[in-house]
Amino acid sequence: MAHFPVNHPARSIYRVLAGLIGLYILVFGVWGVAQTFGDPLFGRDGNWILGLRTNLAFSLASVLFGIVLLVGASRRGNLGHYMNLTAGIVFLVTSILMMSVLQTPANFLNFSMSTVVVSMVFGLILLGTGLYDKVGPQEHAEAERRNRVGAERP
Repeated sequence: MAHFPVNHPARSIYRVLAGLIGLYILVFGVWGVAQTFGDPLFGRDGNWILGLRTNLAFSLASVLFGIVLLVGASRRGNLGHYMNLTAGIVFLVTSILMMSVLQTPANFLNFSMSTVVVSMVFGLILLGTGLYDKVGPQEHAEAERRNRVGAERP
């Protein structure tokens, strides 16, 4: 049975990590929008921002995701927990899908292999932060700890 640790001692570090990823994505998106403004939405030009290839659509999506991640990292409740889990899955699925169409006309977000790798790394980090930043009452944390310690015994 899977468990989500409740009130993990390092959850503030995980939230900061998710916030830094959100800030990077937001800066990438804003810079990308500034550079690709006026280009076609799904253009396949060679626009590179912070080491990643982009187009206007990908830049706009990055601005949106960056804001969402920053909002999730700034909340004290479980909203950030669910947002990080969801964003991690979205990043992983998107990176795999875009890698499968990398050298085809279906690459509408103008991904490169470096973009795929960064998306996978961010997805794994966000998934990990989502697993360990759940917040709950102290009695839930104690029950989860007792469950975990009891499950480790032979």
